[in-house]
Amino acid sequence: MMTLTQLETEIFALPIQDRTSLIQRLLLSLEDISESEFETLWTMESAQRAARFDAGEVQSISGEEVAKKARALLQ
Repeated sequence: MMTLTQLETEIFALPIQDRTSLIQRLLLSLEDISESEFETLWTMESAQRAARFDAGEVQSISGEEVAKKARALLQ
């Protein structure tokens, strides 16, 4: 079974059009869950992200840097 990290690596290697299509499909799949399920999933995800940040596994990126990268991707 593939880990989330391995899956992310595979996904990020896809062309942007394929990633966009995947994003759309994933977002549509979320419409099938209840609000309480969504809240539970988001609580778990945010706790995992905070733990990775606290452990030094990931670094924060300023909003300015995110906006700069987004603009570059859209051009």
